Parts: sequence; C-alpha cells; structure tokens
Amino acid sequence: MAGVNAPANKADDAQVICSARGCRADALWVLAWNNPKLHTPERRKTWVACEEHREHLSQFLGMRGFLKDVVPLDEWRAAHPGEEEQQRRTP
Repeated sequence: MAGVNAPANKADDAQVICSARGCRADALWVLAWNNPKLHTPERRKTWVACEEHREHLSQFLGMRGFLKDVVPLDEWRAAHPGEEEQQRRTP
C-alpha cells in the first residue's frame, strides 16, 4: 500500500491493527486517500480500519476531500500483492 508515516506489516505477517487512535482491533477495511495539495492525483496513502471505526475514519477523510476509496482488506491485498499495509494512529 502507499506509505504513511508509520511502521508497516507485510501482508503475510501478524494481524493488521485498526488505525483509529487507541483501537487494537483487527483491521478489515482499507481507506485509500490523498491530500491533493501534497500528492499527485494517482498517489494513494492508506489507513486501515476495523468495522467499528470505518465510518468515522471515512468521514474524517471525506470532510477534507481526501478519501478516494474504501475497500475490504482482503480485496486490497488481492489487487496489490506484495505491498505492505501501513498503520498510523489518527488524530
């Protein structure tokens, strides 16, 4: 996945943890985004979310015009083999 400022897990490694601050749940969703003031249109940064935080994180990114796509983690992995999930704690 596109990078963010945080450690990464390889797709075959241990669980991927939700990016929401304080959450330790397994991530089920990938939120692909970019900041058009900083990134080229094709660049995608990612957050990962559990079911509970998917809507909140999507709204956070969407209100800023950053959210580009929300995809189940398994589908993202299938479409992006060999890439790493990035984890970042949100504000």
